[in-house]
Amino acid sequence: MSKLDTAVSIHPYFKIQEGQMDACKSFIAQFCELVANEEKCLFYNFTFLGDVMCCREAYVDASGVEAHLENCGALLGEFLKIVDVVRIELQGPAEELEKLKPSFEGFNPDYYVYDCGVGR
Repeated sequence: MSKLDTAVSIHPYFKIQEGQMDACKSFIAQFCELVANEEKCLFYNFTFLGDVMCCREAYVDASGVEAHLENCGALLGEFLKIVDVVRIELQGPAEELEKLKPSFEGFNPDYYVYDCGVGR
């Protein structure tokens, strides 16, 4: 069985408010420090298109996502003062996504249900 059989990825897109790019970069360094010790994190990185940033992140399962939210929740609250949420995508098996719906309720994410693929 591959780790991808239960894996959940999250793709939040943020528009960085004018004049806040340096602050944003400081925040993402802090996020990376926090996430470095999360056992169920498969990957965690950031991509940019101008003033829009995406956090590409994946966890072994829904409990890994929940642990991440617990670990980074306070910092995320501060971060949301300098960015606007454009959209959030959660991708993974239906049963794992279902477990996360209460935690993401206020963010109105799009849920992409895993169908098939290849994992190692």
